[in-house]
Amino acid sequence: SGEISKVIKGKGEAVQLILTALLAQGHVLIEDVPGVGKTTLAMALGKATGLSFRRAQFTPDVMASDITGFTMFNREENRFEYRSGLVMTNILLADEINRTSPKTQSALLEAMEEKRVTVDGVVHQLPEPFIVIATQNSQGYVGTFPLPEAQLDRFMIKISMGYPTVEEETGILLDRLGENPANEVRPVMTAEQLSACIAEVQQVNFAESLCRYVAELSAATRAHGGVELGVSPRASLAIMQASRAYAYLDGRDYVVPEDIVRLMIPVFSHRIVLRQEMKMRRMDVTTVLQDAVSAVTPPVRRSL
Repeated sequence: SGEISKVIKGKGEAVQLILTALLAQGHVLIEDVPGVGKTTLAMALGKATGLSFRRAQFTPDVMASDITGFTMFNREENRFEYRSGLVMTNILLADEINRTSPKTQSALLEAMEEKRVTVDGVVHQLPEPFIVIATQNSQGYVGTFPLPEAQLDRFMIKISMGYPTVEEETGILLDRLGENPANEVRPVMTAEQLSACIAEVQQVNFAESLCRYVAELSAATRAHGGVELGVSPRASLAIMQASRAYAYLDGRDYVVPEDIVRLMIPVFSHRIVLRQEMKMRRMDVTTVLQDAVSAVTPPVRRSL
């Protein structure tokens, strides 16, 4: 996180969440207004981890084959061969994913779920680890194709960067007086070391009582009177994995209920659809999640 903080000022929580997703092998959606550092954060992660990194600038003319790859006939060798698509990398930055067509979005999201692509009947496995960091500007901008709920569910974590404070923005300007600080980010680990960390995350203790706690929190979002669509079982699995990685980054080999509560907004919020009347009353998803936390009794720490 120290290397990433060279270029991302005052966004420690966003950096922590994106590292959490990486260790939990989940995908990240960064949504915010233009120009607040979404792309810079993703690129800094690629440099700091030493993983292979590709950037796809999504526009309406990007095709599904650009994502998955395609086969073409090699006349010299008299055979068809696979030409890899953008997903053949460790970290894929899908910049402005909501500006490309639903067909292209679906091709990417299928690869995210399956960790493989099928081209002309041949299966091609994606590299390990594989994480998509998708960015999108806030809904309502002209020329966007909003992601359907079923596709939003594929993202483990959703992050909002937010505008910097005056002090943070002053620091950004001072940094840019010289060389671009993004050029100074150095790898702090190898792919093998990262794989070892990911394996260690799987050993972080997640007590049976916490499984019940997560299930009850998820059920509370579905039963809420203001909710049209609550979180899915995939969301429950996502918060379990994310909380293990979050605890690991905090130097613990066990998860506590507070980890789950802290992650509810980034893991659950983009998966909940409010009833129309609730939107008219200006109720937001945060209120729903607060109600869910209040309605469910957390397990006692000593029984974890």
